[in-house]
Amino acid sequence: MTDQPRRRIDATSLRGLAHPLRMRLLDELRANGPATSARLAERLGENTGTVSWHLRHLAEHGFIEEETDRGTRRERWWRAVRSRNVLNTTDFDRDPATKGALDVYLGEMLREQFRRVADAMAAELPEEWRGVGTVSGWSNLRLTPAQLRALNADLMAVIDRHTPDPDAEPDPAARPVILQIQSLPRKESDPS
Repeated sequence: MTDQPRRRIDATSLRGLAHPLRMRLLDELRANGPATSARLAERLGENTGTVSWHLRHLAEHGFIEEETDRGTRRERWWRAVRSRNVLNTTDFDRDPATKGALDVYLGEMLREQFRRVADAMAAELPEEWRGVGTVSGWSNLRLTPAQLRALNADLMAVIDRHTPDPDAEPDPAARPVILQIQSLPRKESDPS
């Protein structure tokens, strides 16, 4: 959605997010909506106290917020902050102190994307949902940096056109869909 606020991840917020459990918690809240620490702990097979600590850490860095109109003093509900996080890895080229956090974040993000695709491919789906997805790859493109940026911008614009308003009532025939795009320059093969 084009009107969704964008948040550029800086070094401080990257260090606040770059932890495997925090990334899983944020992903769970985004995918399945608000939850308590107890529910999240049960879903993820983690200790409630540990989950609570990491939730507070995510809130401190602005990735999630408490749903104050829900729950009690003992039962706090958390939701993901509605924004599109933007990570530009070149922001950290000259910051060796952030390299470890960036490596953790990117590694966990890729593991989670692989897990989502593997789970989706293994799922038993109703007939109308079979054969409508795709896993595709193109390794023969040769682009300049400007062309790759333009391709990515075009892809994002198409996705924005198909992203429903988060406040709109979902179509009863709709179900959650995974969409992942990886467009990276690859190393040239050695001609020898």
